[in-house]
Amino acid sequence: MSRLAERFAERTAADSSALVTYLVAGDPAPAVTVPTMHALAGAGADVIELGIPFSDPEAEGADIQAGCERALAHKVRLRDVLDMVVAFRQQDTRTAVVLMGYLNSVEAMGYERFAAAAAEAGVDGVILVNLPPEEAEELRQALGALGVDLIFLLAPTTTDVRARHVLGVASGFVYYVSLKGPTGSANLDVAGVRTRLDDLRALTGLPMAVGFGIRDGATARAVAEFADGVVVGSALVRRMGELAADPESIPAAAAAFASELRAAMDAA
Repeated sequence: MSRLAERFAERTAADSSALVTYLVAGDPAPAVTVPTMHALAGAGADVIELGIPFSDPEAEGADIQAGCERALAHKVRLRDVLDMVVAFRQQDTRTAVVLMGYLNSVEAMGYERFAAAAAEAGVDGVILVNLPPEEAEELRQALGALGVDLIFLLAPTTTDVRARHVLGVASGFVYYVSLKGPTGSANLDVAGVRTRLDDLRALTGLPMAVGFGIRDGATARAVAEFADGVVVGSALVRRMGELAADPESIPAAAAAFASELRAAMDAA
């Protein structure tokens, strides 16, 4: 069983939901990333999504765009992100790590080379926001041969026909985008998301994680009542950006936020 499967199975067995936290690799400085990953894991994060900095992250709101800009100012590239995973794995072999970004970075490295480097580093899954399943087979096979899941997103606008197609090639978990808009938007319709997840569960046995619009303990708890995983990104990246001038304080602040989310989710 993969690390991703184990983390979701453990939370399901405990009648809880997996906490998935997102941060941009190298934001606000490269030395901050690995300590923050350890802090998040220690505070109850089951999965850490590590964002690959990209100059044109079209699905991201202002907070993650700013995080990418801060990381790119330090010239953080995909190879650096993989090195951060290697460093994290020296102490933590339990927490699942998913790389999240855009196909451009992976194409520049090459599918086979990227798949081998990701697997060797200890990456468990990959999300590429602008990679449609119709164009994903070569990368999916390269990653799958090495035990790395290629994870796809579904949105409120995804039809049942399209969902069946996407779920037919998905692995690891399903990332359900909870709203129409970029990351960090505030118009979360919890009831609508719950209804849609009920429909999608009839099409797949994969865990369903919900992201976009989850910003605090209250929204995390509301989603944890029905989702297998709760993804929190913009709210965490925003807090890290606010502490950019005091980077040594970031791991503790991230841990405090993750602990708040974990406690709220466990109370659901």
